[in-house]
Amino acid sequence: MLGRILVGGIKFHGYHGLTRLEREIGVRYSVDVDLACDLEAAAASDRVKDTIDYREVHHTVIEIGRGDSYRLIETLAAKIADAMLSRTKAAAVTVRVRKETPILDGIVDSVSVELSRERKRSK
Repeated sequence: MLGRILVGGIKFHGYHGLTRLEREIGVRYSVDVDLACDLEAAAASDRVKDTIDYREVHHTVIEIGRGDSYRLIETLAAKIADAMLSRTKAAAVTVRVRKETPILDGIVDSVSVELSRERKRSK
């Protein structure tokens, strides 16, 4: 049974951006992770070991978001997506990264990127 595990609105203060101010003072980020995976075993067993533990998804996003500093949120989204594929059973992942209150001349609620990756298939 193909399904999706969605973890939305993971928030943290991070130091990513083009400007020195963003990299030194930082801004708030919000990340959504959408993982495509087979949910049949988990539905039958009712055990977390048979699924993707959303606590680990949350932990991974926070770890990467608060870790290294990147100039582009595209890079941050790619690092999170790659980690999800390497650390979970997901067949595919979509990551949305929103920079809340970006430093721009004017009022903007957020800027965001969305990036998708699929697990490479063995030949």
